Amino acid sequence: MTDTSTRPARTDSPAPPPGPPGRATGGSWWSRQEMTRGFWVKLVLVALVDALGVYGVLAAAALAQWGIVAFLAVALVVVNVVYFSKRMMPAKYLVPGLLFLLVYQVFVVLYTGWTAFTNYGDGHNSTQADAVEAILVQNETRLPDSPSYPLTVILSGDELGFAVVDTEGEAQVGTADEPLHRTDDATVEGGRVTAVEGWETLQFAQVLERQDEVFALRVPFSDDPNDGSVRTPDGSTGYVYVSTMEWDEAAGTITNTATGDVYTADQEVGSFVSEDGTELGTGWKVFVGLDNFTRVFSDSTLAGPFVGVLLWTFAFAILSVATTFGLGLFMAIVLNHPKVRGRKVYRSLLIVPYAFPAFLTALVWQGMLNRDFGFVNATLLGGASIPWLTDPWLAKIAVLVVNLWLGFPYMFLICTGALQSIPQEIYEAGKIDGAKPWRMFRSLTMPLLLVSTAPLLISSFAFNFNNFNVVYLLTEGGPDDLSAPVDVGATDILITFVYRLAFGGVNRQYGLACAVSILIFLIVASISAATFRKTRALEDLI
Repeated sequence: MTDTSTRPARTDSPAPPPGPPGRATGGSWWSRQEMTRGFWVKLVLVALVDALGVYGVLAAAALAQWGIVAFLAVALVVVNVVYFSKRMMPAKYLVPGLLFLLVYQVFVVLYTGWTAFTNYGDGHNSTQADAVEAILVQNETRLPDSPSYPLTVILSGDELGFAVVDTEGEAQVGTADEPLHRTDDATVEGGRVTAVEGWETLQFAQVLERQDEVFALRVPFSDDPNDGSVRTPDGSTGYVYVSTMEWDEAAGTITNTATGDVYTADQEVGSFVSEDGTELGTGWKVFVGLDNFTRVFSDSTLAGPFVGVLLWTFAFAILSVATTFGLGLFMAIVLNHPKVRGRKVYRSLLIVPYAFPAFLTALVWQGMLNRDFGFVNATLLGGASIPWLTDPWLAKIAVLVVNLWLGFPYMFLICTGALQSIPQEIYEAGKIDGAKPWRMFRSLTMPLLLVSTAPLLISSFAFNFNNFNVVYLLTEGGPDDLSAPVDVGATDILITFVYRLAFGGVNRQYGLACAVSILIFLIVASISAATFRKTRALEDLI
């Protein structure tokens, strides 16, 4: 028998191991956090993001941009939930990219699409109420018998205002955004306001320092825009300026009191139109449907230049791809031959143009092609005076040459790689069959080369179709076609033409520019899709 009296007492179960230090399994959210250095860094960064987001919310709310307010509020909630949750590790890496994708891609695409269906542009960039106010202001004039008021210029922060004494001897204060209104916080001495609580009264020397702002300041006389405004030509006396246009809100008309012409609000065109079809210069933004798209082809002042630009865009894109690929392939074949010595040095030199920024290279070429002082005319051509950038056809050639200089190194690199991936056994078999070099190039090299380069050629076509940098930096789309009814140049491609419509000249047409942008996308997408479908046949060669 075994004596068990000396055995240690048996326990029911081993004690659970202690948990990780500093980590609690219950309690509040704060008590469950691990107070490590990384947590504090994360807390500070998220707090900064929250501060910027709240600032954006307040700024957007002040401008009544409720869509932006909603987006920022949701984004802040998502950021805080994701970065303080222990179960959303993948989302921590995806959220920043997704937010930027929504802002810079999705929003831009949607806003461009929406703008394309409006008349948004110069003279049509706000609401009808703003248009009425602008029309009345633009036609304000000082009437011969208008009353005058002793005026004091006041300043609060960066905001200027007027303090005047009305006909009853009461002080009134107003700014550009706030009509004149009586105030009890002003001190009147000698029939003139000498002090206003919360405002600084400007002395004569201070008024002279800011005379441009003071003389341009317009303080509405009342909430009714028909009552006009108070302005000052000298900083000491205010005069009432009344518009020659009279707004009838009930009838929706503006009447020119000088001529008697009546302009009725037309919601289809977003403008005030008289019976004879005359429109006032300032209108408002409205939905116009497909008008911008149909204008491109039906408006006689736009259809001709658009077709010309479209044809040149196709020619520019096709020739750019053909020349850069042709030169790049030729150089790759030459430098791929084993008998060529110093191939590494030549290859390094050929990719030098690829290493410089494209915009800088274009500007350098612009100087080199200057007719009077450029290196090409002055040195290479012995002082010739060839208008490379001012003649329509020479400018097109110059654009193609510069784009060839910028683009062939890329084609050289991809062709070199593709050539070296072709098995040499295929050429050995061709030689055994008696094929000549041209036959092997046409039947072996090119088909196998296109298998790997065809998608890159398609993307190169799409890139050159919208190659804004080379055209704009070299010629700015010029030389301008002075006979054209719109602002267009000989080397303008569609994307630079869109830029001119949107931001060039004085008649900016954002809606029309967005419509043309959508047409460009449809053209490029259609050609790319059709071409990719054709290239599938090359895959059978592998």
